[in-house]
Amino acid sequence: MAKLALITGATAGIGFSTAKLLAANGYNLLLTGRREERLRQIKQQLEAENSIQVHVDSFDISVRQECESFITRNKTTLEGLNVLVNNAGLAKGVDPIQSAKLDDWESMLDTNVKGLFFMTRLCLPFLEKSIGSHIINVSSVAGQWVYPGGGVYCSTKHAVSAFSQGLRMDLHGKGIRVTNICPGLVETEFSKVRLNDDIKAEEVYKGMSPLTPEDIAASILWSLQQPQHVNIQEMTIFPTDQASVNLVHRT
Repeated sequence: MAKLALITGATAGIGFSTAKLLAANGYNLLLTGRREERLRQIKQQLEAENSIQVHVDSFDISVRQECESFITRNKTTLEGLNVLVNNAGLAKGVDPIQSAKLDDWESMLDTNVKGLFFMTRLCLPFLEKSIGSHIINVSSVAGQWVYPGGGVYCSTKHAVSAFSQGLRMDLHGKGIRVTNICPGLVETEFSKVRLNDDIKAEEVYKGMSPLTPEDIAASILWSLQQPQHVNIQEMTIFPTDQASVNLVHRT
């Protein structure tokens, strides 16, 4: 029987690339995001390209009640859940803490922390029923190191790291693997959302070769494909041109 993977934030970037790769490897999918029409397009594309089933549901992961409603609507489908990929996340702004916008903080905290926490907790009753279930949390190198102008974003990703460690401990002995994926610079919509400026977003990756969403998707699949007795607890992935969070080689 094909495994079922739930991927949050699946409409673009790492989420979409992961959906494509898992579909190509025989996973049935339950994809979520806020762009309903985009989800429908993805469903049509992936079902046409692969012999799998794709379920989609549009809602705002940052709102607890919407997460709970999602679970209620999809209870039957979730009975077969094997894999949860907590991918949805964002950064807003690069202002120092003393002048940052509280709305930006709230958006990051609600999505990166509360949304991921809520979805994990709500999905665990289903994951515990499946032998060999796996939770993948897509974090960031910002969850390991901090940089100027990123204090709150980095805090949210540090929270994901701590949550992954605590989750692994609480699930000890249940056979559920927990993996924390920590990418460096990946060229997606991330910088456009963070900076709200397409030109400035392009500058982030100018003169260097960033990671691609496909690179991270491949790392997620590799973690899933390891034997059941092997748990990749954490994976840190930098592009070759990036030596640290703030040291990037550019030509």
